[in-house]
Amino acid sequence: MTVDFPQPDAPGHNIDLRPEFAPRWLSPLVSDVANGVICDRLRRVLAPPQRTETTKQAAVLMLLAGDPLAHTVPNDATVLLTHRSPTMRSHSGQIAFPGGRMDPTDHNVVDCALREAWEETGVDRMNVTPLVTFPMLHIRATGYPVHPVLGYWHRPSRVGVVSPNEADAVAAIPIAELADPSNRLTVEFDRWSGPAFRINDFIIWGFTGGLLDAMLYQAGWEQPWDSHKHYDLYDTLARSRNNERLT
Repeated sequence: MTVDFPQPDAPGHNIDLRPEFAPRWLSPLVSDVANGVICDRLRRVLAPPQRTETTKQAAVLMLLAGDPLAHTVPNDATVLLTHRSPTMRSHSGQIAFPGGRMDPTDHNVVDCALREAWEETGVDRMNVTPLVTFPMLHIRATGYPVHPVLGYWHRPSRVGVVSPNEADAVAAIPIAELADPSNRLTVEFDRWSGPAFRINDFIIWGFTGGLLDAMLYQAGWEQPWDSHKHYDLYDTLARSRNNERLT
């Protein structure tokens, strides 16, 4: 029997936070995010809000999966990421969490994050447990406000490229690969530097890299790595598969 993909979305459903349903290995991270502890790490790599007023806001879904019975981060733990199409007008070619701008029809930031994730990856929102929202953060390059939503993929299902003009690749990346010291580096440009990851010859940096770095550190999943050696951002991206616009 052929199953249509993606299944229709269910806007407005499953939009309440349920931190009590976090698996044990995720519970400490959920608690820290709820208490704002994780933001101390993020301040080093993410921008403060700009003074200009804006009504534009966005949400992204940090969707983690893994053994629900594990007490510590399991070997099968993953996080869902996309590769933004090189033809996109903004952040083209970057590795990112699924997400995007809030629509007037979105009930809240959770609804927005789940809708955008469905549009980009086909993930079924009813298989996701929304756990906690980060305090509003800001994209360094634009000051654009973003609400990260941490979710647990309690029933992993099919995902893939749905709209290649937005995201031309979708993958659940193992947490173990992100934590591997050989995949970690610090990139710099002008007066800015920040954490990055090299996964399958792609470079994860900027907003996404900062959030992943903070997640690994705060959750206690980080392994010792050399953060003091810096690599030129443009040179690193030019050698990657990102296909970002280097202008």
